[in-house]
Amino acid sequence: MRFVLFLSFLMSVSGCHREKATIVESRWSLLQGTRAEQWQQAGIPDEGGLSIKEEELTLTPGQPMTGAKFTGWSEALPSTSYAITYEAMRVQGDDIFGMVTFPVGSHEAHATFVLGGWGGTVTGISSIDFADANENSTRGEQVFENGRWHRVRIEVRPEDLRAWVNDRPVVNVSIKGRKISLRPGFIDHCLPFGFATWNTTAKIRRVIIERL
Repeated sequence: MRFVLFLSFLMSVSGCHREKATIVESRWSLLQGTRAEQWQQAGIPDEGGLSIKEEELTLTPGQPMTGAKFTGWSEALPSTSYAITYEAMRVQGDDIFGMVTFPVGSHEAHATFVLGGWGGTVTGISSIDFADANENSTRGEQVFENGRWHRVRIEVRPEDLRAWVNDRPVVNVSIKGRKISLRPGFIDHCLPFGFATWNTTAKIRRVIIERL
């Protein structure tokens, strides 16, 4: 009888520990539910409009830049060993339409992945050792058709950054011992996480953050 009571006690204690276990979130969808309400205009001078409808961000042309900032980013979200995925469409124009600014290594350091820059074709990371995407080794070029969704994936790792566009590798660069920073200008208005355009109308959807 004593053994049965002791066993029941152990099972009850074990159950309490399970109930108190903290569930660590590993995936965040930033355009669904209440998180969709946590987007706002970045506050860039002479920026265009921002609207959110049916889980899509729409940015209209600024003079020349428009930004969208996610205000719900917190210390609970990762700054390294995580992936960003999203889809971007250039509706109108011929320049940047879905560049994203994000934390790298800490919540104090950030970089930008440029999509369709410098005339509409350049991809890359701004900035590494103070060189922007058009000047450093991450620079790439490809044609972006207007009216089409383009899939982007970025992986932020402790010693490197990687990126794919439409499943094609476009960035694989070591950041060990290197200075990661933002390009001078108004892109810092998008901190700590956000999107920006340059003289274009663009749509963004399916923005997912997940731990690696």
